[in-house]
Amino acid sequence: MKRLRLATRQRLLTLALPLVLIAGAQRSFAAELPDSPDPQTPAPAAPARTGGITGTITDKDGASIAGARISLSRGNQPIVSAATATDGSFSFPGLLPGPFQLAVSAAGFAPQQITGEVAAGQILELPLIALAAAATTNIQVTASQTEIAEAQINQEEKQRVLGVFPNFYVSYDSNPVPLTPGQKFELAARTLIDPVNFVLNGVVAGVQQADNTYNWGQGAQGYGKRYAAAYGTFLDGTLIGSAALPIVLKQDPRYFWKGTGSAKSRAGYAIANAVMCKGDNHRWQVNYSAILGGLAAGAISNLYYPASNRAGFGLTFEGAAIGTGMSAVANLLQEFVVHRLTPHVPPTERTGAVAQ
Repeated sequence: MKRLRLATRQRLLTLALPLVLIAGAQRSFAAELPDSPDPQTPAPAAPARTGGITGTITDKDGASIAGARISLSRGNQPIVSAATATDGSFSFPGLLPGPFQLAVSAAGFAPQQITGEVAAGQILELPLIALAAAATTNIQVTASQTEIAEAQINQEEKQRVLGVFPNFYVSYDSNPVPLTPGQKFELAARTLIDPVNFVLNGVVAGVQQADNTYNWGQGAQGYGKRYAAAYGTFLDGTLIGSAALPIVLKQDPRYFWKGTGSAKSRAGYAIANAVMCKGDNHRWQVNYSAILGGLAAGAISNLYYPASNRAGFGLTFEGAAIGTGMSAVANLLQEFVVHRLTPHVPPTERTGAVAQ
C-alpha cells in the first residue's frame, strides 16, 4: 500500500515537471519579446519630408536683379516673402510638400506670377525668371495761355523797386503771352489799391498844399480836396489807359524789358515804347491806349479842379505830350536801372532777352 502511494506520487511528479519547465520557458520567451502596443494608443506617424524652392530673377537681357521681392503663398497659409541677393537668387527652404504660388515684383519691372508644386524631400529649382520692363506712359501737361498769363501777373505783382514801390507794369518774362481782359483789369485794380500808391498820392497832395497849388485854400479841407484830385487823376489814368482802352483796343499795357543788345539799341527800344506797344496779336503798334488815356484823364480832371485852374484843350494836349515824354524817361530807367533795384525778378530773366 505504501509502495503504491510512492509510485503514484512519482508518476505525478514525472507528469508535472515537464509542465513546469514548459511554463517557465514560455515566461522567459515572453520576457524577451517587446511589449505589445496598446490597442487604444495609435502609433505616431512618421514626419513628412520637407522640400524647398530656389530660383534666379533677371531682366530680359539676363542681368541679375538684386532686391526683387518674391512672395510665397500656399492656400490659407500666411504669405512668406524674400528678397533676391546681389546675383538675383532666392530660396525658400523647409517647405511641406504641396502646391505654391510665387508673386515676383521689382522696381521698374512688370510683376510676374508663378505657380507649381513641390514634392516631399524635393529642392525644386525653377527655370530662370526674366522680368519685362514696366510700361511707361509720358503725359505732357501744357498750361493754357490764360494760366501762363496769370502766372506772369502773379510774378509782376511781387516786383517792387527797392522792395517798396510797385513795379507791376513791367514784364521780365522771356516768353510773355497776352493778358485776358479780366487780367488787364486785375492788374489795374491791384495797382489802384496798393497801399504805397495811397501814400504817394498823399505826398503829392502835401506838396501841392505846401505850394498852395490850386485855389482850394489850406487846412484839412484844402488838403482833402487836393488828395482827392491827385488820386482821382491817378485813378482815371490807370483805369482808362491801362485797363479800359487796352481791353477795347486789344493792346498790352506793360513794358517788356529788352535786357540785351547795345546800349543804343536798348535806349531806342525804351523811347519807342512810350508811343508803341505790343498788341494781343504779338505785333507792335501805336500805343493808342496810353496816348488817349492820358488825354482822357486830363480832360476828366478839368471837371473837379477849380474853374480858375482848369486847363483848356491846348493845355490838355500839352499835358498829354509831357506825359508821353515822362513815359520815355521812365522806360529808360526801367531798361537800364530799375530792374537792378527790383527784388523777386527770376535770375534767368535778369540776363535773358524778352521777346523783341
